[in-house]
Amino acid sequence: NFVFGSMNDQGLAFFFLKVLCPIVFISALIGILQHIRVLPVIIRAIGFLLSKVNGMGKLESFNAVSSLILGQSENFIAYKDILGKISRNRMYTMAATAMSTVSMSIVGAYMTMLEPKYVVAALVLNMFSTFIVLSLINPYRVDASEENIQMSNLHEGQSFFEMLGEYILAGFKVAIIVAAMLIGFIALIAALNALFATVTGWFGYSISFQGILGYIFYPIAWVMGVPSSEALQVGSIMATK
Repeated sequence: NFVFGSMNDQGLAFFFLKVLCPIVFISALIGILQHIRVLPVIIRAIGFLLSKVNGMGKLESFNAVSSLILGQSENFIAYKDILGKISRNRMYTMAATAMSTVSMSIVGAYMTMLEPKYVVAALVLNMFSTFIVLSLINPYRVDASEENIQMSNLHEGQSFFEMLGEYILAGFKVAIIVAAMLIGFIALIAALNALFATVTGWFGYSISFQGILGYIFYPIAWVMGVPSSEALQVGSIMATK
């Protein structure tokens, strides 16, 4: 209300104010935990336990957890001193695990749209599913000499408020980027739907672009176990995503 006045009370700009703006707060909170050295301890502890479960190297497990919390950009800055020293297989695993997650700042936005328990479950399942796939397509062994991990300090020499300002601005940039992407992609899909509906309407069908994609992804949804009565709708959602 202090910044946007009565827009929040009247329900105006709901998605930006209720879904995207919390990204700024969560980003600032992550920055504080990172600055007081609480977050690295949590990341290392969870990563160590995860490495015992998945059988992969500690670095890969640390990376999966830290990319989930910090985000991809900040995460790889933390490993900048060792990226050039690891093998291509380990680098591929780190990139894949980072791409399989979203940062906690984005997770906060998802939790305003869905029940938090489903969001948390999806994050954990994505992480372990990625490890399973990587163990099949990118198998390798890690020597004990490669397990010495030295993470760089992301904000060494910065004052508390300097660091806090950086994280707040980074969170707001993420919110703006998400809003721009949504506007662009939703508009593009709407244009394609209108175009396909017009063209197919000439033949008496009027099928949208998303509807056509639904038919293409129908077999995939059905193989995944979706009932045939719902597979078309699920296939359309999968294709749109």
